[in-house]
Amino acid sequence: MKLFTTTAAALCAVAAATPALAAPGDPVPMGDGLTFDPIIDGRLRYENVDTPTLEADALTLRLRAGFEVKHKAGLSFLAEAEGTLAAITDYNAFGFTITDSQRRPAYAVVADPMNVELNRLQVQYKSKAVTVTLGRQRINLDDQRFVGSVGWRQNEQTFDALRGEARIGPVSLDATYATSQRTILGIDAGPRLAYDGDFAFLGAGAKLGPVSVKAFAYLLDYDPAEQLGALATSNADTQTYGLRAVAGFKLTPKVSLNMAASYARQSPWQDNTASYGLDYIAAEAGLSAGPIGLTAGYEKLGSNGTYAVQTPMATLHKFNGWADLFLTTPANGLEDWYGGISAKFPKVKALPGLNAAVTYHSFDSDVAGLHYGSEWDASLGFRLGRTSLLVKAADYNADSYGADTRKVWVQLEFAY
Repeated sequence: MKLFTTTAAALCAVAAATPALAAPGDPVPMGDGLTFDPIIDGRLRYENVDTPTLEADALTLRLRAGFEVKHKAGLSFLAEAEGTLAAITDYNAFGFTITDSQRRPAYAVVADPMNVELNRLQVQYKSKAVTVTLGRQRINLDDQRFVGSVGWRQNEQTFDALRGEARIGPVSLDATYATSQRTILGIDAGPRLAYDGDFAFLGAGAKLGPVSVKAFAYLLDYDPAEQLGALATSNADTQTYGLRAVAGFKLTPKVSLNMAASYARQSPWQDNTASYGLDYIAAEAGLSAGPIGLTAGYEKLGSNGTYAVQTPMATLHKFNGWADLFLTTPANGLEDWYGGISAKFPKVKALPGLNAAVTYHSFDSDVAGLHYGSEWDASLGFRLGRTSLLVKAADYNADSYGADTRKVWVQLEFAY
């Protein structure tokens, strides 16, 4: 806790020495090409979980505070602390065995433990062609299927890493070497606070008219102690190589077509002694006509009946339904067929940015011919100034996997 106390004290001292802001969160000139930019954001959320055997009610508040000092030459320094409090604690923050007061197995899991941490601490150089970032940082790659910040949960996932990004004409390059995956589980999660190892995220892409294509490689080499302890698996080390393409087309002045497709091959790496090669396939098409959007897609996480494609660094809540039944891919793999409709309501002036969406998922196994279940997801949101409000719901109906699960969220979020 000494580190967090020292960090908080330093942030308060800098804030106290800063001139009064014209508006909360506005950058403040400090002279000689320097600016001071406060970081202030918060999220208040109620979450309810209902299953046949367990229920949960959680009311949590996440706050982040920090600052970024920038120089016109391209150098910057950023520090950010993060804290989560819980006002209603009828939930299990840890879905694994651990001796801690936040493990409450009489309730369903809501993975938002109370926590105080140093979320980000980084030095960055940025120019038009090159960006280099060193330190604890947020990393979101492409659609976050393989590497992401898990932004939906109250505690963010960050990485201790060195990342370099470059653009040469239409070609973009992105390379990261990370030594630690700082999880969403917080300081009371024991060895699951962070997973150490040697991790490389590599990408090279090009934009050709309306089409962008990228080749990527993700090499995960967890420390042996992590695999036998916190990860509890000898199958954590993987190498994944793939391609991703996205394209957007204007069909008429009011109608647009957007498409995305990915293919990857995952196999053992480093200390993983298994023998397999598994396919990842994803394809999605979206049609927007004025305020109405239609989306249809398919995703496959392949399996050989023993092992399945895994993405342990992903923002998993974005994929395979908001009920989060498939955070770990089942051994028989997963196929997700989905379709949805969304709408914006710009004429409702009393609720700026009013929008709604509904999505249906049908889940099957990749092998063994199993129908896992189906899920409906729905959301409604709008903004009031710097504050956004969101209501979400997920209804998973189990067949051969998991149990019927219903979740509801009511959320208020602000950022400056």
